[in-house]
Formats: sequence, C-alpha cells, structure tokens
Amino acid sequence: MKTGWIGLGAILVYTYVKNNNEPSNLGVHEGRLGKLPYAQKGVSTQTNNFQKQIEPMKFKGTLEKSKERIKKIINRYPNSKIIKEDKNYIHAVFESSKMKFKDDVEFYFNEEKRMIECRSVARVGYYDFKVNRKRYEEIRKEYR
Repeated sequence: MKTGWIGLGAILVYTYVKNNNEPSNLGVHEGRLGKLPYAQKGVSTQTNNFQKQIEPMKFKGTLEKSKERIKKIINRYPNSKIIKEDKNYIHAVFESSKMKFKDDVEFYFNEEKRMIECRSVARVGYYDFKVNRKRYEEIRKEYR
C-alpha cells in the first residue's frame, strides 16, 4: 500500500513539474517550428504525419495586420496568455479551465510564403483528445 502512495505521489509531482515548465524546443529555427512529439498530443502545419497535420493560414493583408488579427483571436480565449512575441512569431499558452493543463501554441508568420504556420502541443500526457486540433480549427475559422 505504501508503495502505491509513493508511486502516485511521484506521478503527481512529475505532472505538476512538466505542466509548469516551458518546453525547450519552442521557437523558429531555420524557418521551421519544432518537431512534434511521438505522442498523439499535438498538431502542426509543418509535419508530414497525416494524423497530426493541419493547414496553414494565408496572410490577410500585411504581416502586421495578420499578426494583430491572430493576437485578438488568442486574447478572446479564456485562460490564454501570449508569452513571447517577435516580429514574425507568437508563443501563447492555453490552459484548461478545470485541470489547468497547458498547451503551447506557436504561430510563425512566414513572410516569404505569406503563410501563418502553427504548432500546438499539450505539455502533459500522451493523448490530447484532439483539443489542439479543435482549437486550431476554431482559430482558423475565426481568422478567415
């Protein structure tokens, strides 16, 4: 019985730490967002894995206008926060209301292609119940 409680405690501590630490593979490197994990807990416009692939969005006007539009959409979500913003990049965190699980969502504004690339990944767990895909599709629909 004691071993079970210790194991449960270790799992809870691991989950807490993982959920509250920013992943190390965020950002744009040579025009690419980070790779997705093996687990089914995220989506990206830059993956070749059909199950995890999403369509990029086209710029609406200038880079600045497209970026402002995405920022407004992000800020409409409860429990969302823009963590980092550069000229052609936004990193936001979306937190679930009940369990407080965090998802890292990145937008790369590719000026050359005039496309908005996206990567959205849950920090914790193996499967995200398609939460990241659904949220991206909502953002994409509102962006149109």
